[in-house]
Amino acid sequence: MPSFLILKLDGPMQAWGDHTFEDFRPSRDFPTRSALLGLLAACLGIEREDTEAQAQLAGSVEFTVRADAKVMRPELPEREGKLVPRQSIRLADFHTVLEARLVKREASGLPKANPNPVVSRREYLYDAHFTVAVGQREPATYPLESIAAHLRKPVYTPSLGRRSCPLARPLLDAENVLIEAESGVAALAQVLPLGGLIYAETDVQARNPIVVRDLPMHRNKRMFTTRKVYVHKQPEAADVHQSD
Repeated sequence: MPSFLILKLDGPMQAWGDHTFEDFRPSRDFPTRSALLGLLAACLGIEREDTEAQAQLAGSVEFTVRADAKVMRPELPEREGKLVPRQSIRLADFHTVLEARLVKREASGLPKANPNPVVSRREYLYDAHFTVAVGQREPATYPLESIAAHLRKPVYTPSLGRRSCPLARPLLDAENVLIEAESGVAALAQVLPLGGLIYAETDVQARNPIVVRDLPMHRNKRMFTTRKVYVHKQPEAADVHQSD
């Protein structure tokens, strides 16, 4: 039976980039494939310029993501040991960018710098929490055991989509790091807290898949193509204590 590596993505701010036109940088509601590959690549120490290693990593893993409807918040004394509903919100931050690129190009073929400041809007998710089941594709240049070891001792500091979004907890739990299951959806059914929308790369008998442009084209810098994502709703379980 296949094994799945379970990650927990929790932080005060997260940003999972969607299609952008430079001055507006939206965030999706769930971690994109390109961002998750970037997180693993940072932990593994794969350089941005190493397109071959990036492509090998992409061919080694698949992702099933759950947007958790409830989370543990031990920092709230009145809710200690209990699950709290996730209160994720999306807000835009405003930045002033100098020398932003223009569509108009110079005779050299390079983008021309804008002499005027540009206001950039960047979206973030606040207080979001995701559980990710990482599956292994064969043949895998980067097996799950190797990835797990580097997640515990990363080469570069991982972040939640952007470098301004630090982690609030370790990516891996002390236990239940690898789970055996028939699929990523079945693996997430074994990981508390249950409940939330699941975004899977493989068909889990979900209808009307959504199309996402987040599949990296590794031979072209920052260029992406589309993929289908299958949405599955996992029912919530009754509120349980942390010891359950």
